[in-house]
Amino acid sequence: MKSVFVTVGTTSFDDLIATVCSPAALQVLQSRGYQKLVLQVGRGELKPAPRSSQSVAVEAFRFKDSLAEDLRRADLVISHAGAGSCLETLEKGKPLVVVINEKLMNNHQLELAKQLHRDGHVLCCNCSTLVETLQSMDLSALKPFPPGQPEKFALFLDKVVGFQ
Repeated sequence: MKSVFVTVGTTSFDDLIATVCSPAALQVLQSRGYQKLVLQVGRGELKPAPRSSQSVAVEAFRFKDSLAEDLRRADLVISHAGAGSCLETLEKGKPLVVVINEKLMNNHQLELAKQLHRDGHVLCCNCSTLVETLQSMDLSALKPFPPGQPEKFALFLDKVVGFQ
């Protein structure tokens, strides 16, 4: 069963949860062969009720000690642009769509997402373009992230935030 895992990390990003649960997004996911949507909703106000009557089954939870199993099971990950969430997903070799939270001030996440996108590791969008991104995505074009090299990621982050 092809599944999508959505994570907002330890924050709240209700716009992302609402967008990915919209009829338009669910229809696109179904048309691309996905049958299950698992949402990690963090501290958000929204926590959609489980439903499986639709073509895409939806499950939601707030937090777990580890997201490793959810990431392992996912065929596609949709995530906020937090460094931890991006790195963990990329290290697991999963295709990643990074969604920018445009409501954040001093948005270092925007720089991280843009750099990962420029380097060909992720697809990048915002909530208003997520459905279009899911519709047009070519996951085979994504480049693998070099595994097990935290120092390279640290250098990458230094470049993103301007320390280098």
